[in-house]
Amino acid sequence: MPSPVDLRRVYSGRRVLITGGLGFIGSNLARTLVALGARVTIVDSLEPQQGGHRRNLLGIASRVRVHLADVRDWPRLPRLVRGQDFLFNLAGQTSHLDSMTDPQTDLDINCRAQLAILEACRLHNPDIRIVFASTRQIYGRPDYLPVDEKHPLRPVDVNGINKIAGESFHLLYARVYGMRTTALRLTNTIGPRMRIKDARQTFVGVWIRRVVEGQPFEVWGGEQRRDFTYVDDAVEAFLLAAARPEAIGLVFNLGGPPPVTLCQLAEMLVAINDGGKFAIRQFPAERKRIDIGDYYADDRLIARQLGWKPRTDLRTALAKTLEYYRVEWRHYV
Repeated sequence: MPSPVDLRRVYSGRRVLITGGLGFIGSNLARTLVALGARVTIVDSLEPQQGGHRRNLLGIASRVRVHLADVRDWPRLPRLVRGQDFLFNLAGQTSHLDSMTDPQTDLDINCRAQLAILEACRLHNPDIRIVFASTRQIYGRPDYLPVDEKHPLRPVDVNGINKIAGESFHLLYARVYGMRTTALRLTNTIGPRMRIKDARQTFVGVWIRRVVEGQPFEVWGGEQRRDFTYVDDAVEAFLLAAARPEAIGLVFNLGGPPPVTLCQLAEMLVAINDGGKFAIRQFPAERKRIDIGDYYADDRLIARQLGWKPRTDLRTALAKTLEYYRVEWRHYV
């Protein structure tokens, strides 16, 4: 197990750029970095189909700089990356279904724009430390469980293919140009500030919304096993990955507490809420085609190399998320 890292010492006074920083994970990352004393700049397009929300910066808005810009606006990128010490690259299109109905937009955001960001860094700030948000979706339907980083990459949708490309660009620039990049393959991340108005970010968001509204929610299938990472744990993984030089050029899975079936997750959510109803339904045809079945991660590599492990059990993660949206619900729907 590697020795602990003093994150305040690493980030205090340092200049940090977060693409997609008004979104779910990006805004939680920004809040932690502000608390650590970093000088945070956010780039976000506030595209309605994505997860960005001004409310996510409540309480820290005066302590961060926000550029309303789209990562597809390539000429603006050099000015944004110059002078930054760290780049947490979280800008992306997250909806798997949208990637199938509008593949060109997914290609532009998750592939072409990622290459443009790296080129801007290579030409204008080659020493910047970069951590890229990849996804477990790139594995596709698992051949074995838990899934480790050596598992074949066989995505089931356009989003997964483009995320492979985005991740591969980051790792290529480390190998060829010596740039300091790392990729994290995220599993289902949940917590405050996630998108709940629809399932574009996570199906759990829709469940949370319906429970808070006192309405029943649907569970598609129900026997699929999943693991879930609480957002604070995911934030810690990003911070450790950027802080540790031994992570450069590597990719790591993020996992969570022991996996549960979707039915077990639904039952837990209802119990924590002290009430609620759900119905088990067959998958809609367009969703069934891109469902991956069971998935949970083998996250031993990041534990061994970086000392990261999830700290938040699933019941606590759901309880904290529910607590947040009972207060903030009207701002997010």
